Amino acid sequence: MARVLGIIGGGQLGMMLAEAAARMPDQVSGVVVLDPGDGCPAALAGARQIRAAYDDGEAIMRLASECDIITYEIESGDPGHLEAASRRAEVQPPPGTLRTIQDKLLQKEFLRERRIPVPEFEGVDPADVGGTAGRLGLPMVVKARRGGYDGRGNYMVRSEDDARAALEYFGDRPLLAERRVKFDAEISVIAARGAGGTASYAPVENIHGDGILRTTIAPARIPPGVAESAGRLAGDVMGALEGSGVFGIEMFVEGGDVMVNEIAPRVHNSGHHTLQSCATSQFEQHLRAVLGMDLGPTDLLCDAVMQNILGPAGFEGPYGPPPDPGDGVHIKMYGKAESRPSRKLGHATLVGDGTGALLERSRSLDLAVRPC
Repeated sequence: MARVLGIIGGGQLGMMLAEAAARMPDQVSGVVVLDPGDGCPAALAGARQIRAAYDDGEAIMRLASECDIITYEIESGDPGHLEAASRRAEVQPPPGTLRTIQDKLLQKEFLRERRIPVPEFEGVDPADVGGTAGRLGLPMVVKARRGGYDGRGNYMVRSEDDARAALEYFGDRPLLAERRVKFDAEISVIAARGAGGTASYAPVENIHGDGILRTTIAPARIPPGVAESAGRLAGDVMGALEGSGVFGIEMFVEGGDVMVNEIAPRVHNSGHHTLQSCATSQFEQHLRAVLGMDLGPTDLLCDAVMQNILGPAGFEGPYGPPPDPGDGVHIKMYGKAESRPSRKLGHATLVGDGTGALLERSRSLDLAVRPC
């Protein structure tokens, strides 16, 4: 029997989950999202919206009363409220997994206790930030333990002055610090767990600018042995965490070693290429997983390069899409009403044979939105 799906968050990830759900009418009879934004992207894709904060307890209980299963496209839900909601609707991944992942210090401690490699880290005592720097060494990265996506929650510390500036920047937010990894590559693995077990997609390479994902290259340009290590590491992570769904597992490659950077208990920006490059997109896979269906195949059918379309610097307001890039380029705009600097407005995916040629072509594309 088809079920109603509830999603915490109605941004672009929720939009693409709603679109995938619309192609599965025998399994999903409707989608309801909880999101504070007016006319969020998922609502534009046909989802019904409860307009409220992600952690609003009353709204979460309302969501649970209107759907059969709740999942997330953002980690900002309140685990306590979701535990209460789980008495009305199934919640996947479960609130305990969300609680572990949404606090970066708890996440790192959880992984270290299970002998899963992570960068050196420790919680930050504002009165002893100098001691932290002495133990981890400089440079180090100071991070907000909660929230802070797209680089907004990170501060690079290269000196004592930087450490004091970091404390001022974050105010009274709880923090952790990590050794800065001199990585050879940043990669990620999209992994899923469903009723029939686990499955993962090929590792992809991610290129960031100012803490924001700019480009994903599938498959990652890493040696086969490193790719195998990344796949095994993703399996270890999935074995440690509970719950069904897709998880985005970000990793560093340093001198042939692979370590976990961060985990997202949801579909992930670096998995957008699967819409065109794989038999089962990460969005369909997430639905299959949380609905208790068999997982779909994860084979990479062709090479792909994904570029995020970001709001240009110095402009806020209504905008028009980039010019038509021509054949072989798939443009996905998210329907956000206004552009802001570095806001994710859409993405472009190029598919074909050979990541080198695809990457070269992607760099020549005009993907700038136009003010209107």
